[in-house]
Order: sequence, then structure tokens, then C-alpha cells
Amino acid sequence: MRAFLVRRLVHALFVVWGVVTVVFFLVRLTGDPAALLVDATATREEVARTRQMLGLDRPLYVQYLDFLRTAPRGDFGLSIRERRPAMRMVLEHFWPATAQLAFAAIVLSVVLPIPLGVVAATHRNGVVDHASRLGSLFLQSMPSFWLGLMLILLFAVALGGLLPAYGWGTLSHLILPALTLAAAPLAQNVRLVRAGMLEVRNAAGPFLTVSGLSLGFMLSGTIVIETVFSWPGMGRLIVQAVPGRDFPVIQAAVFLFAILFVAVNLVVDVAQGLLDPRARVFEDAA
Repeated sequence: MRAFLVRRLVHALFVVWGVVTVVFFLVRLTGDPAALLVDATATREEVARTRQMLGLDRPLYVQYLDFLRTAPRGDFGLSIRERRPAMRMVLEHFWPATAQLAFAAIVLSVVLPIPLGVVAATHRNGVVDHASRLGSLFLQSMPSFWLGLMLILLFAVALGGLLPAYGWGTLSHLILPALTLAAAPLAQNVRLVRAGMLEVRNAAGPFLTVSGLSLGFMLSGTIVIETVFSWPGMGRLIVQAVPGRDFPVIQAAVFLFAILFVAVNLVVDVAQGLLDPRARVFEDAA
């Protein structure tokens, strides 16, 4: 088990390093943020002074080495737009807004599929089973932003403001974005539980693995969902940072996303190894 855990930890570190490295170079292909901070009539000298102030006048490899030196301790520098620590801004938006939304979506996508999948399996080829499969296919195939807009039109407009269309702070504000974010993983998990019941096999392992992967999907999905519902979380912060070329904020947010994703998958791998010792045997043999 120790070798299995060490291998997973090393793999997780390489994944985080690879993700943040790719993002570091990609964001710099979007253009020069100094050009957005100066007036349209600014001279080249003024732009150059701004780039120097931001540390963007140094060679790219020097910037990258400095990034590798400071990033492991959570120091991504100051936001280009707000001149505040980038990681602090990201954490302020992550907790509690994004954490609340992600937790609610996870609960919906993990808890609800179990009874729904069991009912569908025990009524195989019946009305409930057909409705379950059709609904799962429908939820998995539609874009999340479209589903969010349709829910807004239904509950906030057609039903006379039964639920708020945007905002944050109360349980009623949480319902629509959480349902939208959880829709696709929920549908996938319903089908997985149903298949496990019909095949008379232990569905706990596959269900746990898929649920862990779904967290990554939902974390990335917050970028779209928070924009649709004006939810003041980390995803919306990224949407605002990208056009402003706020490199430190983007890098800090991606770093946190990567850490959360690999941490959850590490926990899932360990739990899978405990549920099914054969998984550890195959890993150790490899």
C-alpha cells in the first residue's frame, strides 16, 4: 500500500507541475497586459515602463524559473489589475462561494443517483426505467449554459420568480446553479448504478471512480455556471481575469483547481485500492 500511495503522490505532483507550466506559457500568448493598463495615447516608453514595473520585461525563461520558485509556497505575485496578492483573491472567491456551489452539486450528483438507479434497475424495461434512461441521455447531451438559461426562463420568469435568476447568499439562490452543475454527472451516475444493479456486480468501485472524475468536471463547469448565474466565485473571477490578461490571478486559480482535482483523485485511488485490493496488486506489478 505504501508503494501504491507514493507512486500516486509522485504522479499527482507531475500533473500539477505540467498543468501550471502549460498555463504559464499559454496565457502569455494572449498578448501584453501592459498595453491594457496604459492609456490609448501612451508612448512606447510608457508601455515599456509599465512592463518593467510588472516584471514582464525579463526573458521568459527567467520569469518561468521565478514562477517555479515562488508558486509551490502559494506566492503568485500581485494581480495586474488590482495589485493585490493573486492567491488571496482566488481564495476569497473560492471560499465560500465556489466551495458552496461545488459541494451542493457533489451532494446532488452522488446521493440522488443511488435511489434513482436502484428504482430504474428494479423496474427494468418499465416506464420508470425508460424515463430514467431518456432523462439521463437528455441531461448528458445538453450544454450546461443552455440548461442554466432554460431553468432561469422556467423558474425565474415563467413561474413568476419562484427562484432567483442570479445572485448569491441564500439557499434559493443556490438551487438553480447547483442543479445545472450537477445535471450531467448525476445522469451519468444514475446509469452507472442501474448498470451495476442489472449486472449483479459491485458498483461501488466504478461509482466512486466516476464520482471523483465528476468533481473535476464540476470544478471546471463552475466557470460557465457562475457566469450564467452571476455567482461571485472563482470561476467568474477567471472569466474576468482572462480578457484583462491578469496572469497571476489565472495562474493562481488554475493551480488551486489542479491541487483540488489531483487531491480528490488521490483519495479516490486510495479508496478504490481499499475496496478492491486487486487494483493495488496491478499497480505494484506495473
